[in-house]
Amino acid sequence: MAAAKPLTAWEVHQEVSLRTTASGIGAATPKTIIQVFQGTVKRVPNHPAYYTKAPGSSSYTFKTWTQYYADCRAFAKSLIALGLAPFHVINIIGFNSIEWVTACIGAILGGCIPAGVYTTSNPEACHFIAEHSEAHVVLCDGVAQLEKYVAIAHKLPVLKALVVYNDVVPSDLNCSVPVFTFADFLASGSGVDDTALEARMNAQKPGNCCTLIYTSGTTGNPKAVMLSHDNLTWTVEAVCQSYEAAGSILNQHSNTVSYLPLSHVAAQLFDIYLPITRGLAIYFAQPDALKGSLGTTLKEARPTLFFAVPRVWEKMMEKMISIGRGTTGLKKTLVTWAKSVGAAKNEAAQFGKGGGTPCGYTIAQRLILSKVRAALGFDRCDTMFSGAAPISLEAVKFFAALDIPVYELFGQSECTGPTTLSLAGAWKVSSVGMPMQGTQMQVVEDTQELIYQGRNTMMGYLKAEQITKDTIDADGWLHSGDCGKLDEDNFCSITGRIKELIITAGGENIPPVLLEDAIKEEIPLLSNAMAIGDRRKFLTAVFTLKHGARHSDRPRIHGDHRGRGQDLPQGQGLRGDEVEKSQRPRGVPGAAHSKVYHSGQGL
Repeated sequence: MAAAKPLTAWEVHQEVSLRTTASGIGAATPKTIIQVFQGTVKRVPNHPAYYTKAPGSSSYTFKTWTQYYADCRAFAKSLIALGLAPFHVINIIGFNSIEWVTACIGAILGGCIPAGVYTTSNPEACHFIAEHSEAHVVLCDGVAQLEKYVAIAHKLPVLKALVVYNDVVPSDLNCSVPVFTFADFLASGSGVDDTALEARMNAQKPGNCCTLIYTSGTTGNPKAVMLSHDNLTWTVEAVCQSYEAAGSILNQHSNTVSYLPLSHVAAQLFDIYLPITRGLAIYFAQPDALKGSLGTTLKEARPTLFFAVPRVWEKMMEKMISIGRGTTGLKKTLVTWAKSVGAAKNEAAQFGKGGGTPCGYTIAQRLILSKVRAALGFDRCDTMFSGAAPISLEAVKFFAALDIPVYELFGQSECTGPTTLSLAGAWKVSSVGMPMQGTQMQVVEDTQELIYQGRNTMMGYLKAEQITKDTIDADGWLHSGDCGKLDEDNFCSITGRIKELIITAGGENIPPVLLEDAIKEEIPLLSNAMAIGDRRKFLTAVFTLKHGARHSDRPRIHGDHRGRGQDLPQGQGLRGDEVEKSQRPRGVPGAAHSKVYHSGQGL
């Protein structure tokens, strides 16, 4: 009799047992990403999968599910032709694009494992991830990203090739490994027989590692979260069933916009694995989406669901408030009245409030609220989410008054994205929702730490056996590192963090210890430095001077010191990505607290 497989792993070739339950969604039949993908291609072969628009163009082109599947197969064959074996890793760095998702899923079809890299990563961070994951191929968006890897290719002994998209290979490029354009790389595997690819696809199991998500470290280099096929397929299916039961429509007639970094687990779920599961279409935003063009894309795509980090919601709110200042007279009176009606409707729509439609809602909707939705591109949108950082109560109430309820989620890479969900009819302001169906959540009595388990619980951290065991205890509970509470209705609120990590309004994870130490190293005059930036648009710092410091100790801060930031870790990942507790002692020099909490923090 074969020994039972473990629940955790720390090497890519290891297979884990699945956390299935006897009944409910937790008992769903395990599947691989490949099986789910093939099912969608068979069900909606000629429906659009991904829409793209070239910069400066006025129209979109699209790939059907059949075309997308064919391109993914071609990419997989090219990896095989290059000599990649099962469980070999590829890295992908670039803005959201059809090439990014094709490489991601193509790698999986070929039995390999994709790992996204943030575009803001400097060469040192790129080198760490490529070396740690043992990347055999790196896909790069343009020459600027390509040059990061050309510079370090000679230090990566297993690297076999670089692939560039949205650009040509410079004629004078000097690299220690072959460099392909994306089109040339797709063609390079044409000689691989279909049976070789089918063998790779059929050999994969739900308990095998499917992807790596690199998270930001609190005191050191990022860790690689290993997610299995079952982690991904089960989590997406569970989320879909929950929202469909609450009235959302998720099928080939649905769509959303891809603009958040695809190295982020939430973006992968919404932009890659949700489409594969339900067949909905994705519109790729422009690379400058977060600098202003996202609004145009939303009006063009008119998404039926939309996920954003708090900073995106806040920027929308700020722009609308600015425009609203010019409204006067009768129109201003109508808008104020309509917002009061919208606020009343969404107050009543919260869990336990009884629901109902306030007097005048139909008129308010027709005259004002529907027009606001249309102006934002949300006239077809029935589900809007916020996550990756805590959203302000002001923003939630602002959009609720416009009859745009923003459902807050909470989670982390270690739980394949979501841990809690807010649903229509099952949400509360200042709560991140209820634990997902099919999962369990508890609050540790003495520390108030949230712990959970379910089929969304990661396999483990790559090459980090002890940290994996410290994070997932012997009983299978994953320790989140976040403090929270569950109310009488089982709604979760986040109250703080055990670990040291700043989460900006844009969802970036900033490890303050490294930042503060770098500041003190740069300015010896300082005894303490405290980084501040939780839920804010930018970072600031508070300093204290060393006792007895002399005027002559003052640093000469002349010239451009911006390069100093290149030495610091790149902000990345989901709120709660790191469960490693900071060992920095409390109440001693250098241990100033830098966090501000509220009861509604998010994914």
